[in-house]
Amino acid sequence: MKIEVWSDFVCPFCYVGKRILEQALEKFEHRDAVEVIFKSYELDPHAENNESVHFEEELAKKKNMSVESIREMNESIVMRAKDVGLNYTFDNMKQTNTLDAHRLMKYAETKGKGDDYTERVLKAHFEESTFIGSHDTLVSLATEVGLDETESRQVLESGQYKDAVRADQAEARQLGVQGVPFFVINRKYAVSGAQPEEIFVQTLEKIWEEEH
Repeated sequence: MKIEVWSDFVCPFCYVGKRILEQALEKFEHRDAVEVIFKSYELDPHAENNESVHFEEELAKKKNMSVESIREMNESIVMRAKDVGLNYTFDNMKQTNTLDAHRLMKYAETKGKGDDYTERVLKAHFEESTFIGSHDTLVSLATEVGLDETESRQVLESGQYKDAVRADQAEARQLGVQGVPFFVINRKYAVSGAQPEEIFVQTLEKIWEEEH
């Protein structure tokens, strides 16, 4: 069984959805027969990397809302994250473009480290308020999960894997993906959003029964 997950590193519900899927898979008796592949998606391809701008300020401008309203909205997200064991902190989160993070994820996949890298970058962004728009930061996170420091930096500086990221995004458009996280199972079934764990468990069991 193959589960493809379109997500972005600055999408709070994507990290929540990842954790919910993992928890659902722990209850799925055929877990060893499941392959999970992460696909690239940018919520805002035009976002600037700006370590001096707090993301809540930028989001308030885009949504024409007050910063206070954005913070209240984020409080509910923090509570949702806690429900699945994640400790979000939005206090020092910066405006970030994620193309480079996605490119390095594609490199990580070629080394069998895609999931480890994805988890580490999400944790850095949402739980540690680390600025993941920096090449130095991304290289440091990559080496933490066992990737080569020199190769990682070369990938970022050369522009490698941009085509692979764009291919994922084109595929998302073809599938009609309107938001993330978006889960596609065996290219037949789709689950949109960070649905409750029971939904994932029921869906996995139903698909397994139908196909076996």
